[in-house]
Amino acid sequence: MKREIIVTKDGSHTVAIPEMNVTYHSHHGAIQESMHVFIETGLVYLLSQPEQQKTQLRIFEMGFGTGLNAFLTAIEGEKRKAHIYYTAVEKYPLSVVEANSLNYQLVLGQQDLFERLHHCPWGVDHTINKYFTLRKEQTDILSFTAQESFHLVYFDAFAPSAQPELWTEDVFRKLFDIMVEGGVLVTYCSKGSVRRAMQAAGFVVTKLAGPPGKREIVRAVKTPQRH
Repeated sequence: MKREIIVTKDGSHTVAIPEMNVTYHSHHGAIQESMHVFIETGLVYLLSQPEQQKTQLRIFEMGFGTGLNAFLTAIEGEKRKAHIYYTAVEKYPLSVVEANSLNYQLVLGQQDLFERLHHCPWGVDHTINKYFTLRKEQTDILSFTAQESFHLVYFDAFAPSAQPELWTEDVFRKLFDIMVEGGVLVTYCSKGSVRRAMQAAGFVVTKLAGPPGKREIVRAVKTPQRH
């Protein structure tokens, strides 16, 4: 599977897979999309809730990819002095050479942090800094077994047109079951079929304004009364 690094409109890189006609991030801006969808709508929103301000936040990412979401989360967590335990699954990881070719650390700084995210071993907990612990699993969500419950899920699979098997009620129910009450799931996709699958799994779903080039995104919450 051939992967190519391309430049998006905000100057940051993403990875394209020509044979699948997909990219890891929006052409309109990789960093700005991740900041809007996952950091602002997910992490910052959850950290603003009073019950989350003094506890370790457990985050699950569906699709480690370029490591951009983890990178931005680690930066934001350190800025806010929030302790984060971050688990990510990725069936086809980038090589170290591919990761080193990305320009996120040039755009945002923190080169050492970015390198630690990609160079740390898979399948074990790794302390990235005093606020951020990372565990990467080389698997997919269908095979993943959670050892803990999560407060926040970044659902960053390829679009339903490319990976329809990952946007189903069964997958969202699996995520629902590994989340704490009040847990939040955020994703860039707001298709009606996706929202209905989330609702069938038990989530309360809200459409929100999207980043440039995307009209709407979704935040789904596991509310206490839904089981």
